[in-house]
Amino acid sequence: MLATAGAAWGQFSKDMSGASPTPAIRDIRPPLDVFPYPTWMVITAAGFGALALALLAAGIARAMRNRPKSLPPTAREIALRRLKEAEADLERIEPYAFSIKVSDVLRRYISAQYRLHAPEQTSQEFLAEAARSPHFTGADKDLLADFLERCDLIKFAHVNATTDDSRGLLAQAVKFVDGSGAMPVSQEFAGTRRTAP
Repeated sequence: MLATAGAAWGQFSKDMSGASPTPAIRDIRPPLDVFPYPTWMVITAAGFGALALALLAAGIARAMRNRPKSLPPTAREIALRRLKEAEADLERIEPYAFSIKVSDVLRRYISAQYRLHAPEQTSQEFLAEAARSPHFTGADKDLLADFLERCDLIKFAHVNATTDDSRGLLAQAVKFVDGSGAMPVSQEFAGTRRTAP
């Protein structure tokens, strides 16, 4: 055994003494650009990003569709707008045509606001129905009676009316629509009645 150990030592020292000189040291290489994330991770992150954008777009689209729309104008607002338009025509339209126009605006307002069939009725039929309605005060009924009587005189009796008469009809219509004590028909007011001031 000692003989084999000695032989191995001899071979080692022989190899070391006859070994070739060490190779020359190579120069430093430039840094490598290595992407820090694996491909599967990049694809997964891109998929989640696209999903998040799609959900955001769907949420915005839904919010825009479900956005509350502006409320339609009330019967009162429509009537006041039409009366203002009629006022612009006051000087231009003859009193006969003006009385028909203003009467139509007021009758349509009453029909829409209080569910009375004013456009289809004569003045007497309408006043009889208004007298039975709990939605009008005594002052409202008197104002309507006077307004309809003046309109009928112009329309049917062909009374010579002036622009001042037309202005008076317009004022009565505006007063009824804008400042009447009449109450709209709604569940909120069902069974109650506001008294005249």
